[in-house]
Amino acid sequence: MPKKKKSAKSKQGKKNRAAGARLELKIRANLEAMGWIVSKWMNTIDYEKNKLVPAKRKYNPFLKALSIGNGFPDFICLKRKGKNSFEVIGVEVKANGYLDKVERGMCQWLLENKVFSKILIAQKGKKRGEIEYIDFKNKYKGQ
Repeated sequence: MPKKKKSAKSKQGKKNRAAGARLELKIRANLEAMGWIVSKWMNTIDYEKNKLVPAKRKYNPFLKALSIGNGFPDFICLKRKGKNSFEVIGVEVKANGYLDKVERGMCQWLLENKVFSKILIAQKGKKRGEIEYIDFKNKYKGQ
């Protein structure tokens, strides 16, 4: 019996996931080089309960793997401000810098409830290997 060939969409999805993982690693290293303490954010928002809840783990039956760290935003970053205080920000990694409506709503909720002092959207820059950080409040002012 001949083996089935992988579809083009399956191959493209695999490439996109790998590229996204590489971008996250690069941005994490960049934030750490700027003096931030970076950790994966493991929570998400439950609108019905109006509170933060642990993000559900996703099981991939094909890879027989459990993915951890599906929270929104991708990273929580801490930087010492004074002797006894820290600045706490959230960083969402997007290759193109675009957040969909649900993600924009989550960012708004996180800022209104003072979970983070600000949320940055990290994206690829114009030049190869460049990273841009955009403040959520500046990009989505009236939304």
